[in-house]
Amino acid sequence: MVFSSITFLFYFLPIVLAIYYIAPKKYRNLILLISSLLFYFFGEPKYGIIMVISIISIYFHGIWIEKAKNTKYKKIPLISGVFISIAVLFYFKYFDFLIENINLWLDKKIDLFGIILPIGISFYTFQMISYMVDVYRGDAKVQKNFVKLATYISLFPQLIAGPIVRYTTIEEQLENRTYSFEKFSLGIRRFVIGLSKKVLIANILGELVKVFGTYNDGTVLFYWLYAIANMLQIYFDFSGYSDMAIGLGKMLGFEFLENFNYPYIASTITDFWRRWHISLSTFFRDYVYIPLGGNRVSKIKWIRNLLVVWFLTGLWHGAAWNFIIWGLLFGVLLILEKTIFKNIIEKIPQIIKHIFVLLIVMISFVIFSGNKMEDIIMQILGLFGIGTAGVVSTVSIHYLKSYLIILLVGIIGSTPLIKKLAEKLENKFPKIINIAEILLIMALLILCTSYIIDGSFNPFLYFRF
Repeated sequence: MVFSSITFLFYFLPIVLAIYYIAPKKYRNLILLISSLLFYFFGEPKYGIIMVISIISIYFHGIWIEKAKNTKYKKIPLISGVFISIAVLFYFKYFDFLIENINLWLDKKIDLFGIILPIGISFYTFQMISYMVDVYRGDAKVQKNFVKLATYISLFPQLIAGPIVRYTTIEEQLENRTYSFEKFSLGIRRFVIGLSKKVLIANILGELVKVFGTYNDGTVLFYWLYAIANMLQIYFDFSGYSDMAIGLGKMLGFEFLENFNYPYIASTITDFWRRWHISLSTFFRDYVYIPLGGNRVSKIKWIRNLLVVWFLTGLWHGAAWNFIIWGLLFGVLLILEKTIFKNIIEKIPQIIKHIFVLLIVMISFVIFSGNKMEDIIMQILGLFGIGTAGVVSTVSIHYLKSYLIILLVGIIGSTPLIKKLAEKLENKFPKIINIAEILLIMALLILCTSYIIDGSFNPFLYFRF
């Protein structure tokens, strides 16, 4: 079940919200847990058992970690819990990838297992790890109420594609949440904005990306259309899902942390990763980079730490070499940015830095979305006119005209311009803007519903993670 589906929008969500608010507060976590399990089992009934078993394992490991805290064996339960969580993730996500590489490098012919990746396993695995580590460190209290812990891990708004919600973020909220009409209405607004990003922008841009995959006329313009559309689609798809998750959280009384902060206005690679997929970046910082020593070590070890983090960041996104290369590319760029080019970057005009970051990010997402390395190299070279069939063609001009408006909407929408304009108008005409906002949200919901009913192209890119 996806958020941008009729089943979710007009059946599952209204029923869950109605039962949730009718029930006494002491039963709301249980209702959320049951609803979340139904949400997950609806799409993946047999793999739902894996998640339930994982939750049971983490529950008892958390209690074990707490009991062993003041003993010389205190690391054993933590190592056990983290190992089991990573082992399950490794089997489902990377085991076939390992076999493929053994076959390739050692010239073997081992049959693949054909393992299907359970949806959302990368996200809820990281949440379980953060819980155990935080209990071990003393940053969080062990949760002895099974329903509350299971609710945290399986919470349907962020279960499938994040953001990665840490236990410490909602520890208190599992006990006490605030409810208000204003918070609920803000949740609706945020959800509809996210839905619109997904349905009205990402899906339409995805159609252009799909065209490139089936029909590539080999011109420079066509390569650029693909690269820009792909870059925007990934942003609006994932940030749209994060907006919907945050909005749903508000409707249910939760406050999730932001996951995106206009990353395409960044002027350095460092700044980009402070703005892009914030929950993943901070997870690797706090649970991998800092424990390895962070930057408080020798330069060689610091470089090692960064490369380890970015290797894992790439690998987390998928079991394929293009993801690993994508992650290591950013690792190398960050190292160069913080060392050799540090003083040079400070002297470069802001607009030049911004254009450079956009170019690097655009190329990185060509790598990210590619399949075969030879195709990826051809696509990148094609952006610069190498090995192309010319600059433009009637086909590329046709697709430029057809998708120009949505490309412009995507470019403008990826900046804070609309938000700043809305804030200025709200300060000058508060009553008019409040009414206009309600009408706009209603219109967007109707428009999204129409597109969902009429269209069949409705993928969530981050489901594969």
